Amino acid sequence: MELKGSCHCGAVKFTLASARPYPFNPCYRSIRRKTGGGGFAINLSGDSESPAVRGQGNISVYRAKVVNEETDVLEESSAQRSFCRLCGSALWVWDPTWLELIHPFASAIGTPLPVPPERAHLMLGSKASWVDVSAGPRDRKFDECPKESIAEWHRRLGLESN
Repeated sequence: MELKGSCHCGAVKFTLASARPYPFNPCYRSIRRKTGGGGFAINLSGDSESPAVRGQGNISVYRAKVVNEETDVLEESSAQRSFCRLCGSALWVWDPTWLELIHPFASAIGTPLPVPPERAHLMLGSKASWVDVSAGPRDRKFDECPKESIAEWHRRLGLESN
């Protein structure tokens, strides 16, 4: 599926291919909450070689500081969070650990997205106290990240496309 997205002010517009376009995983981790808004953020999965971007000069990248769980030392994350430098809209996350993937924020996508049959609410252990989790009857909840990947979730439910 081709996804079309943009920032709020329109200075950045992009398209990308996604075989996994269902916005199923609200993530409540503080970095996603603070850079994605709404108390949580939802990332999609796309092909990192497919984006066509207009307004590249209006994009800035933020690399969060995270605590290394093994050393307990604050380090710069390898994940690159792209956002519009003019209006601040979160656009996508790309991490060289997974070269083939790019994760646009569902909030930046203008293409009508399919409604997922269930959601995986993750990182609830990091949820802000003021955030109310609206989970449906089929939704699953995780204090941390589930072991099931975005690709595995789409395959399990027969939702993956080419």
